[in-house]
Amino acid sequence: MSGIVEWYKDLMYNKNHPKTKDWFLASGPGPLMIILVSYVYFSVSAGPRYMKDKKPYDLRNVLIVYNFIQVMLSMYLLYEGLMSGWLYDYDYFCQPVDYSDSPQAIRMASIVHFYFMCKLIELLDTVFFVLRKKNRQISGLHVYHHALMPICAWIGTRFLPNGHATFLGVINAFIHIIMYLYYMLSSIGPHMNKYLWWKKYLTSLQLIQFCMIFVHNLQIFFNGCNFPKSMAFLLMLNSVIFIYMFGSFYIENYIKSKQRTNKAFEKNAKITVTRKVE
Repeated sequence: MSGIVEWYKDLMYNKNHPKTKDWFLASGPGPLMIILVSYVYFSVSAGPRYMKDKKPYDLRNVLIVYNFIQVMLSMYLLYEGLMSGWLYDYDYFCQPVDYSDSPQAIRMASIVHFYFMCKLIELLDTVFFVLRKKNRQISGLHVYHHALMPICAWIGTRFLPNGHATFLGVINAFIHIIMYLYYMLSSIGPHMNKYLWWKKYLTSLQLIQFCMIFVHNLQIFFNGCNFPKSMAFLLMLNSVIFIYMFGSFYIENYIKSKQRTNKAFEKNAKITVTRKVE
């Protein structure tokens, strides 16, 4: 047990990035764990029980404003991620962590911390599902994704607030611009559905995103890059898990669902023909 404690102290206080170790919510895992445990408990237990005998809340205007803000935040994250390094200066094959206090390193660290804050704000996605009694949307994939991303962002903020791993945030911000734009349009009303034919492509973009992250970190093991291989492995493992989960979601909702619809249509057509013959 003492060995575990010493390992934890060494990890938390000797391996952290010196510039971000005392930033808001980054000084230790305790506050984040309290937030995430509360989030999971509310999402899968307390929230649904609270709403059981209540009518769903009409949050249309709230959702329009919320999703618009999320689009703006994602655009800002994308812009800062690119301008802080990935557009001009960062090497896509190998970008070590910068432990200096250079303006570029601090700028990237600041946007990584802001990304962490955004992942916490995104927990409201599930809160709104609960209050609207959209329990079908609160899947295992949804809760796992929303609970894990703040953990990844916290690790990035405390240990690796710049360098190779920040590519994840840039790609994720781009995907979220499109995703929250879709959510904003769909929250306006049913009459917008005819313009939202591209829903299934959001899942495709998510899959492409994690494939890119996997490949981006895989090369670390072959090019001699001075970037923590343990972190690259964790990012690859996380990518594989998400590829599996989003892939399963895509197959179930867009391939098998279409097959079931076609079979039902063919069955109804046969019944109609049979009745006409009779």
